[in-house]
Order: sequence, then structure tokens, then C-alpha cells
Amino acid sequence: MRQFTDLVNRLGASTKTQDKIGALSDYFLTAPEKDKVWVIALFSGRRPKKAVNSTQLREWCLESCALPGWLFDECYHTVGDLAETIALLLPVKSPPGSAAPLHYYLDQLRMMEGRDLPARKQFILGAWREMDSDERFVFNKFITGGFRIGVSQASMVNALAHAGNLEPAAVAHRITGNWDPGETSWTDLMSSDQGTRDISQPYPFYLAYALDLSWEELGDPQAWQAEWKWDGIRGQLVKRQGRLFVWSRGEELLTEKFPEFTVLANSLPDGVVLDGEIACFAQDRAGEPNFLPMPFASLQTRIGRKNITRKQLTEAPAFFIAYDLLEYQDRDYRQHELTARRQILEQVVAMVNHPVFRLSPVIPFAEWTQLAALRKKSRAYGCEGIMLKRKSSSYLSGRKRGDWWKWKIDPLVIDAVMVYAQKGHGRRSNLYTDYTFAVRNGEQLVPFAKAYSGLTDQEFSEVDAFVKRNSLEKFGPVRTVRPELVFEIAFEGIAASKRHRSGVALRFPRINRWRRDKPVAEINSLDDLLTMLRLYGQRESEASG
Repeated sequence: MRQFTDLVNRLGASTKTQDKIGALSDYFLTAPEKDKVWVIALFSGRRPKKAVNSTQLREWCLESCALPGWLFDECYHTVGDLAETIALLLPVKSPPGSAAPLHYYLDQLRMMEGRDLPARKQFILGAWREMDSDERFVFNKFITGGFRIGVSQASMVNALAHAGNLEPAAVAHRITGNWDPGETSWTDLMSSDQGTRDISQPYPFYLAYALDLSWEELGDPQAWQAEWKWDGIRGQLVKRQGRLFVWSRGEELLTEKFPEFTVLANSLPDGVVLDGEIACFAQDRAGEPNFLPMPFASLQTRIGRKNITRKQLTEAPAFFIAYDLLEYQDRDYRQHELTARRQILEQVVAMVNHPVFRLSPVIPFAEWTQLAALRKKSRAYGCEGIMLKRKSSSYLSGRKRGDWWKWKIDPLVIDAVMVYAQKGHGRRSNLYTDYTFAVRNGEQLVPFAKAYSGLTDQEFSEVDAFVKRNSLEKFGPVRTVRPELVFEIAFEGIAASKRHRSGVALRFPRINRWRRDKPVAEINSLDDLLTMLRLYGQRESEASG
């Protein structure tokens, strides 16, 4: 546990990518093999399930420290993070280095689900006694399900490639898919033996950068393929040995969430992996931008449920919009040019010929100005903008500059006033950085969105000072503040919502800028939001924003 805690501290001490890769490389060269497998799992999203709830952890900490509840709560509100608060309060009794290896604690946490509460308590209290404060903090993050670390997938892949003397693309593929850190060995994970490959294994996704080049820098328009940027879930369809698998970009297996796609197991050829977008559509429409997708919130209602009802299948039918071919006839096609992959993809879609399986249409254009005009219509088509892909490009791993670009439409914006504030997490745990915003409705202020990003560190410090001087009421960690600070809120989409007092839910709300020039009397109204809903919302949704 000590070695992993040191790694976490090294990663958190620097913002430089090469420093993080160096720290990871050192770890993979020296750590126990079982620990290395778990670190790959942790940094690629395979975290143990939450073992106990926050109330139980609080009670056990109070018992261990003999503290009154009010004092713990005051400490928690000051620190702003439960895991850190407990780590700081618990007395350190064990000698340094007495904690077990990382994999021991994570394997035990995985087995928690089958244990009663006294057994869980005994294990956690015992672990606390074995650890120092830093180790407890990391361990507590595992318990609460809040473990997050600022390491990109690309950094981890590069570190593994360096430690194992392997190609980064090969490493990225091997650590992708449905493998269990408790049952997979380091040798199995790093092996090049295709005979041990899980038939469901997808490929690492190729990600685009936001377009920051001029048309002149892009060059000849005919060298580029343009497609609509659909507002859904990026996914891969994998068909091998007669079985179909559906993967999300977050490496979550979603096959059971989309029973509409099971029919493709009979019609898709074997040995095929396709990249595309999963989205819901109001009805089947053939033609130009072809079929208008429903709001993303419609898709969210399906992802969050264990069982999909017939009503949901009817009200929010899902489609797979295919836009790339990664494997064909059991052969990796990622190194072929986009034009060659596209040609085979079109043949596959035509052969399958099923309504739930669509081809992402190519947008014809001769000049950049023509494409720019089409981009402005994206929101009317239910899209986020346009994707640009160089026709000669291979399908790479991760986010790479040069060949794939996303040219998104400008966000919607509205001016609002801050009415609530809460302390942030991590390095912002001592500052009020999470805000709730409201618009006018006659003489009242109606909250409609929360946001915690978009300001500079200096601006966050200024707002924090304002909150501390102008708090009106306290509700646990939340403060009601004087409605005086005006901000421009940007968001990607808007939908009706019965769960919100304002009647709307926003997609990806964030602070666009601090409107120091605008008084509260001039902020937007609820009617302005509802007008946006009529113009840009597509249908009512129960989902939250």
C-alpha cells in the first residue's frame, strides 16, 4: 500500500505529462505483479464497488477517535472531503510500513458484498490501524468510490509500453475490454498470444480534438470527409464467434441495455468490429440528415436502469449509427486508410439492411464556406456539429492531433445569478467553487443549473471570499448567498424536465464568463429559458441535466 500511495503522491505533485509517465514507469518496473494489474484497472475505470456508506464510515471514525459528532461535522465542512477528514482525524498507531500490499485491500473490498456489516466494520477498522495518514486517505477513497487521479489513459499506456518494451498501440488494445483484475495475471494481460483473447474485446477508441485550425491550414477540402457529430454514446459493436457485444467508450459492456441490437447477431458477419454512435430517435425517417435524434436525456433514462421496459423501448428506441470499421473477417483494419475502411463499412451496412443499424452519412461539400454554412444548421438536425476526418487517416488509439477534428457548434448561453455555493473537492476542498444559478421569474429567482468549472483560480478565490462575506443561510455544506454575482452560463442542449423546479434540464452547463458588467436586474428570465426550450428542445424528458 505504501508504494502505491507514494505513486499517487508523485502523480498529484506534478502537472507535467512526462513526470507522470516517469512515475508510472518506475512503479511498473518495481511493483508486485498483482499490484500492477490492479493499478491498470484503477486507472482505466475498473474500481471496486462502494463497500459501505458515508454514515457508517463517519460513525466508525467517531468511535475510533472518541469525538462528538458536531466536531467531526465541523472538520468535514472545513476540509471538504470525507476521505481526507477521516484520514486526518484517526490516530496513527502502527509502525511505518506495516500495511499490506495494495492488491490485498482491493481484493478484500471486492468480497465485501457477501459479508455482513460487523465483518465489514472489522476489516475497515483493522485496515485503518495498519496504515499511516496518507495510506488511509487513498484507502478511504476506494471505500467511498471516490478514487480519482489525474492520469490520462495515454500516459498509462506509454508508461506500460516503456516498462514492458512494447508498442503503445498493442498495450492499449490488450488492456481494453472485459478483464477482471482479481483473476487476471500480469503475464496474461501483457501477453501477445491472441489465443487467450476474450472474444468480446473491443479496440481503444480514436478521439478527435476540437478544431483550432484555419481553413487554409486544413488545406484541400477534398482531402477531408465530413460527417455529423451525433449527440449520443460513442460505442463499438463487436461480433465474434456468433456472439454480439456492445461497448461504450468508457469500456462498459452495454449489451443488455440495448436489446434492439440483438437481431444484428444473426445478420452481421463474424469477425467484425464497428465504431459508431448509439442514439435514440423519435421515429424512423430516411433522407438527408436522415433521422432526427431525441435529446441525450432520453438515452440517459435507459442507461441508468437495470432492466429496460417495453415502454422505454417504444418511447426511446435506440439505433447504432456506424461510422468506422476496425476489424473485418477477424483482421485488424485500423491501419488501412479511412476511404478503404469506409468502402467495406458501406458494404456491411447494406448487407445487414436493418432499421436499427444505420450508416453515418457523409456530408458532401466542395468549399469550406459551404461546410461552415451547413454546420450552423447542426442543432436543427439534433447534432452537436461536424466531424472532420482526413480520408487518408488510419484509426489510431486515444486523442491525436492532425487527422480527426470535431467542429462543434457554439454553445447556448444565458445570464444568471449565483444563489447557492458549496465547497469543492480535491485541491479546491477549502474553497467555495460549486455554484447554483438562478434566472428571474417576475419578482422571484428560480434555480435552474449547477456549475463548477469555467473560472480561473484567481476568480474562484474572489468568489470564495464573496461567499464567506455574504452567506445568508447554512444547510450542511451549502450556503445561501446574496444574489449579486452574475455569470454567463454556457450549455450544449436543453430539455424539459419534471424533476426540476424550473421545468428544464441543461446538458453540460458550465461558467462561460463572469459578467462583472451586468447588474442582477438584467439577467435572463425563465421565459427566456422556455423560449430556448421551444427552439432547441425536442421532447419532454424525465432525466436530470
